[in-house]
Amino acid sequence: MKWTISCLQFDISYGNPSENFKKASRLVESESRHADILILPELWTTGYDLKNLDAIGDDEGEQTKEWLRQTAKANNVHIVGGSVAVKRKSGVYNTMYIADKNGRLVKEYSKAHLFQLMDEHLYLAPGSGGGCFELEGVKAAGFICYDIRFPEWIRKHTSKGAGIVFVSAEWPHPRLDHWRTLLTARAIENQCFVAACNCSGHNPENEFAGHSMIIDPLGHILAEAGHGETVIRAEIDLDDIKKARGHIPVFEDIRKDLY
Repeated sequence: MKWTISCLQFDISYGNPSENFKKASRLVESESRHADILILPELWTTGYDLKNLDAIGDDEGEQTKEWLRQTAKANNVHIVGGSVAVKRKSGVYNTMYIADKNGRLVKEYSKAHLFQLMDEHLYLAPGSGGGCFELEGVKAAGFICYDIRFPEWIRKHTSKGAGIVFVSAEWPHPRLDHWRTLLTARAIENQCFVAACNCSGHNPENEFAGHSMIIDPLGHILAEAGHGETVIRAEIDLDDIKKARGHIPVFEDIRKDLY
């Protein structure tokens, strides 16, 4: 089975959900004719306007969920909906929604690890659930930005069979080398595809790295963006997951008696 995956890397309009929904709609409509799965960046509706998320966040995620249902179905494409700021009674969460091409929501995952260096812990509540889901019977998992620095969190999902890891991010430019290295390492050590969509552009405090990437289970980079707004895509062969895991049986050789 083969899929074409596209990462929609764009410059998020800071604190302007209305403009960002319009931009995302245009990108999905344009790219859906070329791909089976589309991925959006982290906090794509608001940008990193953390101090104002109480005002501009999505109440219970209802606007985003409805947009995803309608947009995925209308364009006959699976959408890994990046992440958005979701306002709940218990706080504001950085939440990823996944919709299949029939307009059905198949997963909701809130970012487990909050990045203190950029004050996320002051404005966001941490998620408490995992990121595993299925599309057309294919096991996958979704993560958000800082999550990729925790290999044990990724491995928990791939050990349950996830063969594709989707990552949405607003990763800053000063740590671009970390982004590229961590994503490649996660692909190699988990023998899985990694499809990671970052944003481009800047906000009042940060410049973002871009460089969205699609990586195969052996660590080969199938597609990589540059710094600016762009769309990248790559065709993946899901049989490559079994081939990689059969050639070097990492999951069989885990020492569960030691760790």
